[in-house]
Amino acid sequence: MEAVIAVVALLFVLFLAVGAYATVKVVGAARRGVDRTITQARRTVEDTTLRARTLAQPGAVGELAQLRLKLRTSMRATQDSLRAGVAEDSSLHESLALFQRLSAHGHELDDDLKRLEREPDRIELSQRLPALKERTEQIVKAADSLRWAARDRAHKFADDDLDLLSEQIDMEAGALRHWTKETTDDQPLTSWSDPKPTAGTGQAKNGASPVADLNKPSQPTPKPQASARAEAAERAAQEPTRQAITPPAPQPTYPWQKKPKPESTT
Repeated sequence: MEAVIAVVALLFVLFLAVGAYATVKVVGAARRGVDRTITQARRTVEDTTLRARTLAQPGAVGELAQLRLKLRTSMRATQDSLRAGVAEDSSLHESLALFQRLSAHGHELDDDLKRLEREPDRIELSQRLPALKERTEQIVKAADSLRWAARDRAHKFADDDLDLLSEQIDMEAGALRHWTKETTDDQPLTSWSDPKPTAGTGQAKNGASPVADLNKPSQPTPKPQASARAEAAERAAQEPTRQAITPPAPQPTYPWQKKPKPESTT
């Protein structure tokens, strides 16, 4: 009885542990989903605000908003491209590590641009603006270079795979059309190929059709002269001896017949 109670208690504790673990996992996933949604919404609001400032506030403030928008767009596109490509190409891990270092400089520049938006001294802001533009262009150029290099690498692998696949398909298609070579070599008379006239089976050399040749009576082939003479002699020996032709007998005369009158000579 005590053993049964111990087993039931152990199962109860095990179920509690599994339930607690599942609850922690579900809560963590929900929290990450909420954080991701909040971050995405915050980015959308900031990008919309920057676009509005670019159009509504000309001058140094508008240029700062344009720099921030350009920097954020390039860095976000490069990050998404590298993270998507590293799952298929492990060699992009080094590129992703370089981007993490570049991203630190990008965040620092974005914070500087964000602080300068609230700067009341417009003259000082105008003096610092060229250096900020140069720094932004440098970071954006490096991020774009990484992104396009990763895309070119993926396209190169896809093109190589497509070329190899095309060669394999061509070989398979040639293997499936193996009868084409046999028809060219042996030239069999098949239902899908037109028969070519030959000297023995097609048209005659003089151009007559095979049907016309079949309708013509067959001519005996000339035999040698010696064999012809021997055949004639054998045929004469086998035939019975024929009697010579006898002269016709005189016709009988009857009394009622008149004698023919002699012709007059006068």
